[in-house]
Amino acid sequence: MNLHLCIPALFWPDNSQADIYRHLELPALETMLAKSLRTEDPGRTVESWLCEVFNVQKQHDWPVAPIVLQLDGGCAKFRDDYWLRVDPVHLRIKNNHILLGDNHILNISLKEAISFTDSINELILDDGLTLLPLHSDRWYLRCSETPELQTFLLSEAVGQNINNLLPHGNDSSIWNSKINEIQMLLYDHPLNQIREAQGDLVVNSVWVWGGGVMPQKVHAPYTRIWSNHILASALAKMAKVTCHDLPEDAGELLRYSDDSGGQLVFLDNLQKYANYRDAFNWRNELTKIEQGWFAPLLQALRKKQITQLKLTVISEHSTRNFTLIPGSLWKFWAAVRPFGSYS
Repeated sequence: MNLHLCIPALFWPDNSQADIYRHLELPALETMLAKSLRTEDPGRTVESWLCEVFNVQKQHDWPVAPIVLQLDGGCAKFRDDYWLRVDPVHLRIKNNHILLGDNHILNISLKEAISFTDSINELILDDGLTLLPLHSDRWYLRCSETPELQTFLLSEAVGQNINNLLPHGNDSSIWNSKINEIQMLLYDHPLNQIREAQGDLVVNSVWVWGGGVMPQKVHAPYTRIWSNHILASALAKMAKVTCHDLPEDAGELLRYSDDSGGQLVFLDNLQKYANYRDAFNWRNELTKIEQGWFAPLLQALRKKQITQLKLTVISEHSTRNFTLIPGSLWKFWAAVRPFGSYS
């Protein structure tokens, strides 16, 4: 079995916090990194990496909206139209910066999403637009014409100052004006008043991103994919590749070790903690991944259940690949170093 393990945010995003790695016990991961053949490519986002793996071309944006739409079961009649994601977010002002939070901290329900979008639809109805809340935090907008608009991915904006991340392009002033109108509507929305009274964060804006039309063809070099990421699952469905929910550990996956094809494990459990600079939970999750994934995969490599193991680490700064075969573990000259030395 050839196994490709992709882990966004394996390294802490803030290089100034060297102490983040102190007292982390990661012997299996450190062995993998030490014995591997290493290459480095330019930085990527999770979405751009997945699209490239499935041979999806970038349009104005990476076309996340139409791809995920078909998995959320929406609007087969308008499958070939231009779709945008318009997702609920929370904006907070801090030190002259506007910081963005997504549904990881909002945690809104589908019932709340429908209430919000009903109100927004009344506002934008005259523009011939309809916002569809097909999931609590995945809202879709169909455009009758393709806007000249480039946006930033929601994953690029989470936890960040959004001042330089707003939509741009010839139609950006129109769309930024719509967003401002929606913000004013949400400011006085009765549901937000209820949420605030309950101590919940309010939905005070939306994030426009991921626009495009459905790609004609997708293809992946894998026979099996393991992931809880919605885009990975949607791409797998389009490519007619078997996709499993991500198990808690590598045990279930290793039952398919006689699979002659390549398998992709998209393990993005660390991403949400890195986005919000939640060091405590990031460290805890990394320790769980060491025990549940790295240790058993290293053992499987030793037993030659895995013929090639490739570990890809995605970040905005670089995309780093660490590749091993069973014989790599005999590289006695490759000394095992502390995990933090690779960051």
